[in-house]
Amino acid sequence: MDSLTVQIIVTVLVGLAYIVGLVGIIVPVLPGTITLVIATLIWAIVIGGWTSWVAFGIILVLGAIGMTTSYVLTGRTLHRAEVPMWPIYVGIASGIIGIFVIPFLGLPIGFVIGLYIAEALRKKDAKKGLSSAWIAMKALGLGILIEFSLAMASTIVFAVAVVTHFVTA
Repeated sequence: MDSLTVQIIVTVLVGLAYIVGLVGIIVPVLPGTITLVIATLIWAIVIGGWTSWVAFGIILVLGAIGMTTSYVLTGRTLHRAEVPMWPIYVGIASGIIGIFVIPFLGLPIGFVIGLYIAEALRKKDAKKGLSSAWIAMKALGLGILIEFSLAMASTIVFAVAVVTHFVTA
């Protein structure tokens, strides 16, 4: 195989890894931002040249900002609302079970139901449990939105780097 063929194959595989990474940000069962960063690192190693390494640097920074911001804002909001992590873990486990019960829609439905039940049991009041679960869902949603937005920016950087590399190759 010649060098250009290898570069094209690696670029396509990395593009597929980007799809997995973007889905992984929304569906916390799959790895998200980490997948984007590692895939870009592999691409930069195989492709070489300044374009790939500049793209990797930018994507690494965007990924770090996205993950950090997501965790800090989500954690701060949950801490302020006095929501511990275990109801969220119950929600995630319920979502995973939900995938097998209701394909595609089972994850969000299972997550919401599991989170609500855990919070209602913890608070010993269904109405307070609903309020607490709603706060947790908004906090998690904001974190996911921020991380996904920065991952989309990373995807744009990767796409520009791919076009630049292959046009100048």
